Amino acid sequence: MAGEPKDLIVAPSVEKAQLQNFIKELAKEQVEGVFCNPLDIDAKTLNGLKVYYKSAKADVYVVEDLDSLKKARDDGKTAALSIKVESSKDIAKAVEASKLGAEAVLVQTSDWKIIPLENLIAEIHGRKTKVYSYAEPSEVKMLFTVLELGVDGVVMRASKVQEVKDARNAMKELGSVPLSVAKVTEVKEVGLGDRACVDTASILNFGEGMLIGNTAKFLFLIHNESVGSKFTSPRPFRVNAGSVHCYILLPNGRTKYLSELDSGTEVMVTDKDGRSRTVIVGRVKIERRPLLLVKAESAGTSAGVLVQNAETIAFVGKDGKPIPATSIKAGDEIMVKIEKASGRHFGMAVDEFVIEK
Repeated sequence: MAGEPKDLIVAPSVEKAQLQNFIKELAKEQVEGVFCNPLDIDAKTLNGLKVYYKSAKADVYVVEDLDSLKKARDDGKTAALSIKVESSKDIAKAVEASKLGAEAVLVQTSDWKIIPLENLIAEIHGRKTKVYSYAEPSEVKMLFTVLELGVDGVVMRASKVQEVKDARNAMKELGSVPLSVAKVTEVKEVGLGDRACVDTASILNFGEGMLIGNTAKFLFLIHNESVGSKFTSPRPFRVNAGSVHCYILLPNGRTKYLSELDSGTEVMVTDKDGRSRTVIVGRVKIERRPLLLVKAESAGTSAGVLVQNAETIAFVGKDGKPIPATSIKAGDEIMVKIEKASGRHFGMAVDEFVIEK
């Protein structure tokens, strides 16, 4: 599921003389394993990395047909099926491999990447077999969002450690965000201001919201409008986020002001447990409305956020349920994200002397 760790298997594309040093560096990058001949590697170099290869001497023996898979499993080997998916027959073959106890299916696709993977994930989801896709570095992020569940990992050819770092960073964007419980300390009406509704191109789930705040180091989890009210229908694609000056946390760890969002911008939605996913902004509606200042405190840090004073705006309580802005009060416990960095420079966290009130 979104928010769970993903596996990165690297197929080194370097000269044999450089292989040992390259793998030493890979071991520092939290990759799951390497796809290369185990006879070319000094085992001491691996430092816990699994070796995937078309050899019975590998930690995971990669085979290309079901008969070889059966034999490998009968011989007590941990095995995976490598398969090129070009038709529904290939999907059926991959599903059969799962039934036979394959550790993983390593999927190669042609120009059609998404549909075959969607079908395979739907078929195998819930089984123990993992779905890995062969991928170029630029495809990593996209592949982890297929069917929202995403593939379990990728096998990526790389000749530079920086390519692996970039792929890992793209994967972290789809991971989890550490949240804390904060206690509301003050709620007051402050008059009219311009607030931004962020309408996304996705249906947001109950419990999900966006991280918004007057300061980037203290962000409030604002719930989406999937609940509705007595006078409005549910709009589960929308988060009435806050005043235009507020920060919103993006998938890459940077922030933007709500006023800077535009159609096509990637933003992040998060639930009370910090599970996060990326969605696309469809439009942003900025309108003048009465605003409410809500302040909260957690672990000795306090800050506030300006939101519209209306029933459809809600904070996420520590139980995951929405607390409408019109009924929130001092003492209520809500979910927030606290940032250690002191400030932001063009949306990037920096450790510098900054006072925000």
